[in-house]
Amino acid sequence: MGRQTAARLEQRVIRACHRGRDVDGVRREVLASLRDVMSVDAAFFATADPETLLFTGARAEEPLAQAQRRFVDNEFAGGDVNTFAALAASPHHVATLDEATRHERASSARAREIMRPLGLGDELRAALVVDEQCWGYLCLHREDAASGFGSADTTLLSRVGPHIAEALRRATLVHGARSVDPDAGPGVVLLSDHLDVVAATPRAEELMARVLDRGADGVPVPAPVHTAAAALLALEHGTASLVPRARARARGGGWLHVHAARLHGDPTAGSPPGPIAVVVEHADAHMTAPLLLAAHGLTPRETEVARLVLRGMSTAAIVDELHISRHTVQDHLTAIFDKVGVRSRRELMGRLLATATHG
Repeated sequence: MGRQTAARLEQRVIRACHRGRDVDGVRREVLASLRDVMSVDAAFFATADPETLLFTGARAEEPLAQAQRRFVDNEFAGGDVNTFAALAASPHHVATLDEATRHERASSARAREIMRPLGLGDELRAALVVDEQCWGYLCLHREDAASGFGSADTTLLSRVGPHIAEALRRATLVHGARSVDPDAGPGVVLLSDHLDVVAATPRAEELMARVLDRGADGVPVPAPVHTAAAALLALEHGTASLVPRARARARGGGWLHVHAARLHGDPTAGSPPGPIAVVVEHADAHMTAPLLLAAHGLTPRETEVARLVLRGMSTAAIVDELHISRHTVQDHLTAIFDKVGVRSRRELMGRLLATATHG
């Protein structure tokens, strides 16, 4: 491919990221545009909670979809290379399996036990990061062959990755509609250590059905429920230190909060550990405000100031809390109002409350 042709196709990928699509639209257009630039035999695309790095939604093409549960288990088992969380923390955010294993794919349990039986060889993974916030993950696969993705493919994905992340960030703020009914209370689903469903309340089944991007059909619970439980197991086993909770978009608008914890019996009676309990509930403004502030592109310091404003603190109180000058607080407030598109504290609170409720 000539240099001018490659540059033109790269711009097509970038344009696909800035059309204001919802997550499904971003995924479709980005993957279609990438396939015009490079050979891709299968793809996995996930959204992520930028605070906890857990999946909030996931879609996998065949043959990946049939093994999505095993891929998630591998992600949190520890010891493998090129994990999404590691890429999110890496300064580069993009790597191939061949690079990570020094062309010894069989040294990766994921390649050896999952990908090769599916007829897959190299993978090109990216954590989709913009302004130091990770909004999703992308994994491109090729059929098993001696050669895999090249340096040009890695460079291209490194350049377009922040644009994809920006598209996902903007999708967080748009395309909302009706709110999730907050009055019916939370639901609870119990999972075994193999992440099979032991029991679930009717409310949990109702809320899980509302998760906007559920994931593969063969996985018994939606991606955020699955990854929250997997993150808890990883914490218990010491293989990862991810927080076992996430916020996910709900079908029809609104937000859901997912949190996993271990049930315990009476320790004095020698009761064995119980199942994993995952609570699924309507996410109120307190739960979603940090996510929405990040989606508006606020800096970490601006986010701190905005969160204190949402707690009702005065300028003087913020000065004392953050040990900064009144003038600096006002500068931060001006930047916050400009990014969110409001003119006052009252409008800021109203905007975030409306977005948190309606998506």
